Amino acid sequence: MSLAWCQFFQALDKIIWVYWLIMLVYAVLSWVPDLRGNWSRYVAMLVEPVLIPVRRIVPPVGGIDLAFMVVIGLLWVIDNFLVRPYAFACY
Repeated sequence: MSLAWCQFFQALDKIIWVYWLIMLVYAVLSWVPDLRGNWSRYVAMLVEPVLIPVRRIVPPVGGIDLAFMVVIGLLWVIDNFLVRPYAFACY
């Protein structure tokens, strides 16, 4: 595999990891409203566009946002089975 592809997959791995952390912050903000501030709008602007289409397919059940869990699961599957094998094949 060429160096350019290795760098691409390594960068994609980091982007997925950072987005996963942003989603984790969004979840904490939904559980602890006292932490919300003006900055939390920016977190919501990053997460909500991904969650809205998933919520159309998987609506919340009993106050639990299953769309959030679906997206986290999809990120994990994509990262561990599609991105990381190529990202670390260069080492």
